[in-house]
Amino acid sequence: MPKLPILTAKEAESLLLKAGFILLRTKGSHRIYSKNDMRVVIPFHSGKDLHPKITKSVLNVTDDK
Repeated sequence: MPKLPILTAKEAESLLLKAGFILLRTKGSHRIYSKNDMRVVIPFHSGKDLHPKITKSVLNVTDDK
């Protein structure tokens, strides 16, 4: 199994927007995106990479085009 790429919040956001997700709302430093019945929460913390579980969920929902 290949290793997951290391994503920043901005990279994950661009992947979600390209896949047709829309920004629902922002609460603190977290942005919530939605498409149909799927929802993804991305934490925007400057200088930090996303946790591998968040990266995996972003990549899974963007592959389901």
